[in-house]
Amino acid sequence: MSKGTFRSTLGQVFRYGVVGVLNNLLGYLIYLVVTWLWLDPKVAVTLMYPIGAVTAYFGHAKYSFAFRGRTSHGLARYTLAHLIGYGANIGLLFLFADRMGYPHQLVQAAAIVVVAGILFLLFRYFVFPHRPRPN
Repeated sequence: MSKGTFRSTLGQVFRYGVVGVLNNLLGYLIYLVVTWLWLDPKVAVTLMYPIGAVTAYFGHAKYSFAFRGRTSHGLARYTLAHLIGYGANIGLLFLFADRMGYPHQLVQAAAIVVVAGILFLLFRYFVFPHRPRPN
């Protein structure tokens, strides 16, 4: 990896982190409140995941990855990436909270980080790939 490519990737990771932290911090706080009050953790994730994905789309497309492709292609791939992320999130809750008995609050906090890593790779290489402009 060249020095320029490394810096570009590092910049993307930073911008992705800014958008993700802002979006996920609010989502996680709401998750904690609704699960404390009455809602099952997997139901809470199921309801909140699409809201967080929609709110983050524009930040990731324009700010994190400077996507210049057709919105319809980006949205279709973004939706597929988030279906994968959602599956990973629910799977982690099921395995570690339901089956192994770990507190769902800790599992969800860890799941946010794991899913963020999965989504970064999917966004960078599949959803918003950088394609050189033709001359």
